[in-house]
Amino acid sequence: MLTLDQTLLPHEERWIRLERWTDVAEAISTMRVRGAPLIGAAAAYGVALAAREDPSDGALDRAAATLLGTRPTAVNLRWALERTRRALGRVPEEEREAAAYHEAAAICEADVAANRSIGEHGGKLLRALAARNPDRPVRVLTHCNAGRLATVAWGTATAPVYLAHAEGLPVHVWVSETRPRSQGLLTAWELARAGVAHTVVTDSACGHLLARGEVDVCLVGTDRTTARGDVANKIGTYPKALAAREAGVPFYVAAPSSSIDWSLASGAAIPIEERDGDEVRVVGGVVDGARRSARILDRATDVANPAFDITPARLITGLITERGVALATRAALADLFPEHADASS
Repeated sequence: MLTLDQTLLPHEERWIRLERWTDVAEAISTMRVRGAPLIGAAAAYGVALAAREDPSDGALDRAAATLLGTRPTAVNLRWALERTRRALGRVPEEEREAAAYHEAAAICEADVAANRSIGEHGGKLLRALAARNPDRPVRVLTHCNAGRLATVAWGTATAPVYLAHAEGLPVHVWVSETRPRSQGLLTAWELARAGVAHTVVTDSACGHLLARGEVDVCLVGTDRTTARGDVANKIGTYPKALAAREAGVPFYVAAPSSSIDWSLASGAAIPIEERDGDEVRVVGGVVDGARRSARILDRATDVANPAFDITPARLITGLITERGVALATRAALADLFPEHADASS
């Protein structure tokens, strides 16, 4: 399995080979592979690698449990692992490796199709905004990286932007840097490669932009969405939603159905990953062409490093799914996905 090492971006583009399922687990845990849809797809291939080593139920269950523990917040990971294990449970051991690869490929294909549809539905929103102000680009504020790097293709929050750009609709993206992991720099990297106009801003500048009327719409991704529409996304999303509400700017979440946890009613029940404090204490970059790191806090300094926050449904204008745009309510989501209505009740 080949994947781009995202911890080296935007300074170095290096592909790495993951040969064992433990390599996949390490890559997800260290965020070499990141983005809720992508880690789900990667975990499915991790199960295929595990089946190549030992296709027994016990071995596959142990591998799946380890993979699941790598990132506790993103529900795509659990969804992909459960889907793959169900598929393998229906076939004899000698057929499980092939069946796992088939299921992982199907998960990837579904991700591409879902994100393309999100782009089409979200693109309608961008075109409506453009019609109100035809003399300037649509100004989109995003957070973290919910782009091509975080998915198999298209991205979630960036899919409407890419499709609009391809259609010739002028779009400008305000890219929030997203400390401490600086995933906004990944968004800037891929937008530059696609030729989409963008400007990187500090996280703390976003409220200022919203208050000054320099943002037309906020568009972010999600790592887990509850059945009633609460959203867990990268830390720093919630303050943007609050500022957007104050400024009267619509706040949309690109939410493929694989990211919806139909078993949860409240965002308060979503587990929030707490990451290593050195992600805050240490910053990295490139000096004279070489990668360097610098410590900005003493090792003894206590650091809290929650990776996600919860944006309540009341602050969300709509959820852009592969089946259309829904209000962030239980009823609206159930209308779009009636097959999950019972699970969300």
